[in-house]
Amino acid sequence: MAVRGRHRRRQQSRINRASLTVTAGGAGLALPLVAAGTADAASADTWAKVAACESSGDWSINTGNGYYGGLQFKQSTWEAYGGGAYASRADLASKDQQIAVAEKVLDGQGPGAWPACSQKAGLTRGGPAPAAPEAAPAPRTAKAPAATPTTTPQSKAGTAEMYTVVRGDTLSQIAEEQRVKGGWQRLYQANRERVGTDPDLIVPGQRLQLKPGAATPPKDRPAPRAKDRTGPEPTGKQAAEKAAAKAAEAKKAADAKKAAEAKKAEEARKAAAAKKAEQAKKAEAAKKAEEAKKVSAPSTARFSSPVDAGTGTPYRASGASWSKGYHTGVDFPVPTGTSVKAAASGTVVSAGWGGSYGYQVVIKHTDGKYSQYAHLSALTVRSGQSVQAGQRIARSGSTGNSTGPHLHFEVRTGPGFGSDIDPLAYLRGGGVKV
Repeated sequence: MAVRGRHRRRQQSRINRASLTVTAGGAGLALPLVAAGTADAASADTWAKVAACESSGDWSINTGNGYYGGLQFKQSTWEAYGGGAYASRADLASKDQQIAVAEKVLDGQGPGAWPACSQKAGLTRGGPAPAAPEAAPAPRTAKAPAATPTTTPQSKAGTAEMYTVVRGDTLSQIAEEQRVKGGWQRLYQANRERVGTDPDLIVPGQRLQLKPGAATPPKDRPAPRAKDRTGPEPTGKQAAEKAAAKAAEAKKAADAKKAAEAKKAEEARKAAAAKKAEQAKKAEAAKKAEEAKKVSAPSTARFSSPVDAGTGTPYRASGASWSKGYHTGVDFPVPTGTSVKAAASGTVVSAGWGGSYGYQVVIKHTDGKYSQYAHLSALTVRSGQSVQAGQRIARSGSTGNSTGPHLHFEVRTGPGFGSDIDPLAYLRGGGVKV
């Protein structure tokens, strides 16, 4: 419900409300104001129908939506049309008191103050007015400022200087009718102390200065809004639907935010996984490169002891038991089945039975020397096979001309018997400690 005057059709019964002050013989004269009388009224039954439409006939209703009482008065409307003489709010006033204030609103704004319910109830201007209820003793909470006549210089005689607000007035309407330069903004700026912080709220009885002088109108304030309506905001099903729509919008926004966060987290997880996979791939490539480097790198020709054991019969020990009158190799006394390893890298040139040597393996090394491993119980390499230093080639035994389990190890400068050299010196030359 609105008390603030808004743009509306001029009523023919209104007289000019401009208060003209002129000087005559040096004395100021203020012309009196004339207010329009109340000519519109409706029956109590009609108002009951309006209340039934607006509030289901509850004359004490206060739902917290800013509208009060059976006819759903807005607080500013209630106060502007004299409701404060009965109660601080419409819902605290009696039915008759609310109807009395409504008659004033009907006179000032017409049935359009209740746009939907006035049509349903058949509310129109005219008809006998109900008896006015007794006013509460409490004084009105707000008073319109008293009119204060002003004087003007003789050179401005005949020009309106002040204006008294009546029902239905707005600053924009007054500025237009009184041809105020700068429009409603300049008029409001000149009367800001009288009007207050809200240019939409002017009340009957206020005196406004029509000559604002050099005051600068505000640039960022919008024009006065259209009339407030007397009826309530949408309630019941409409209010529930509006609340549900807001809740749905909030949920939609929350879901969108949650989905965005989930998407961001998933992208971060994928990025981390991809980075980890890339690091693993690089590590694997580096490992393979290192292995390839080791395989392709030339042999260091590091020698290895043929067995992990101490020596027995030494090289060149004399005796009739040997065909050359001395021992052509060195013996390593080890149990049958002991692993026998290649002393150095090379190629197997013989792997099999060797007569008095029993089962044997002969290897030609890269330095041109030959190594012989005799009296074996088992062979694990074959002729023509390449071997590395320290690689197992056989197992020790006591085959051939042997007095017990041991390994006969011999080194030669050529493939044939009789070109033997000191085998331990050979091993030591390759870094083996024996």
